[in-house]
Amino acid sequence: MKTPSFGEKSEKLVYKKRLGAYIIVSRNNNSEIVLIQAPNGAYFLPGGEIEQGETKEEAIDREMIEELGIEVVIGSYLGQADEYFHSRHRSTDYYNPGYFFVADAWKQICDPLEKTNGIQWIGVEEGIAQLKRGSHKWAVKKWQENLSK
Repeated sequence: MKTPSFGEKSEKLVYKKRLGAYIIVSRNNNSEIVLIQAPNGAYFLPGGEIEQGETKEEAIDREMIEELGIEVVIGSYLGQADEYFHSRHRSTDYYNPGYFFVADAWKQICDPLEKTNGIQWIGVEEGIAQLKRGSHKWAVKKWQENLSK
């Protein structure tokens, strides 16, 4: 199966590769998901860059503490989706292969370590509409399809 790709890849640009791992965390019988709101107002699934030497799962574990203060039980793997985008914040063009997972369970263990983001629980359909990146929207839709099987 071909990896879904989002954003426009320009042959004129040089992209910095940034591997990311993201997870869908839900509550209320999968009717709500949590989104991270960046300081610029954009919404994303929780997760982020996979640091040197980390596995995808280790990146998710670290990011969950940083962004949400939660511990997750990583469940199913939804797949990879690629994104090409320009970060105005970092003045950089990125090629972002994203690896998407679903949390089977989670529990709050501390306050989020990062204080700059907003945290919002939101209905799934509204969440899809709010998400900035096409790859994140794709992952939530794929998760919904899997739930209905």
